[in-house]
Amino acid sequence: MITHIVLFKLKDRSPEAIAQTVQVLKDMEGKIDVLKHIEVGTDIVHSERSYDIGLITRFESMEALGAYQVHPVHQKVIEHITQVREASVSVDFES
Repeated sequence: MITHIVLFKLKDRSPEAIAQTVQVLKDMEGKIDVLKHIEVGTDIVHSERSYDIGLITRFESMEALGAYQVHPVHQKVIEHITQVREASVSVDFES
């Protein structure tokens, strides 16, 4: 199993902007066959080093992660994220 974690810091950190992006991410559920698990959460600490949104996804293999990266549904999410993010970081590991 491959776990893919991404943290997003948005340009507009208002509750409405964060909620909109959370929904965009959650809307992937059930639409990408290789996506075996998705979890989306928002930061509750709000420190200077905090990111606004955390995304955890799981895939059966590196090939499945690669298929996710180019899937049309995920590409639409990338379009949204590119417009709204200030920064993002990610990590991928075997789990």
